[in-house]
Amino acid sequence: MYKGQKLIALVPAYNEAKKIDHVVRRIDAGLVDTILVLDDGSTDDTAIVASEHGAEVLSTGRRMGVGAALRQGIETARTRHFDIIVILAGNNKDNPDEIPHLVDPICDGQSDFVIGSRYLSGGRCGGDMPLYRRVATRWHPWLMSVFTGKKLTESTNGFRAFRPSLIDDPRIKLDQPWLDAYGLEVYLLWKVLKLSYRHREVPCTKIYPAKKLGQTKMIPIVGWWSMLRPIFLLGFGLRS
Repeated sequence: MYKGQKLIALVPAYNEAKKIDHVVRRIDAGLVDTILVLDDGSTDDTAIVASEHGAEVLSTGRRMGVGAALRQGIETARTRHFDIIVILAGNNKDNPDEIPHLVDPICDGQSDFVIGSRYLSGGRCGGDMPLYRRVATRWHPWLMSVFTGKKLTESTNGFRAFRPSLIDDPRIKLDQPWLDAYGLEVYLLWKVLKLSYRHREVPCTKIYPAKKLGQTKMIPIVGWWSMLRPIFLLGFGLRS
């Protein structure tokens, strides 16, 4: 428990057996009450390795998409009455030591939703980050800023924290099949901004793992379209 708040870390993962142990071991058990690895139908030993290193594992049974896996994790957090959800990447890109930076504004009653930004002053991005992602992670927040009227430096980073009670708002509809892939995280950020919840960015570190350990599971065109689609569908009133 941290500052009297019960924290759960959700870690979506697909075939991350080579990296998931590092993720779990780096999370401070004195800070986070439960580490829940969301195994999205991995065909390797992701679930076994995560469990061996002290994480709980929730498996989808088949590959459904990161959004679908996160949806199950968020519902678990709500059912088990956690106070704050923290999301980290399953491929060891995020620095768990920075979790307090995310949750402090929530614990102190200053924010409802906090997202880490590698592009704020004090943030950092490194490692084997593909060129197309360097471009896309800059362009996406600019586009989100245009549509939402909020100045953003980050909109695709999964390293974030929020209260599960946010999802109690009936205007936030996570249970939509078109959000099963990468769009759910963008959708949630959009809703937070447009519904005037208190949103904050904090500097964070994002280090992409070496290519020899496996590259991102995102397919460049398909994956990035799933992240762009919520902006256009919501912006033009085609989805809610």
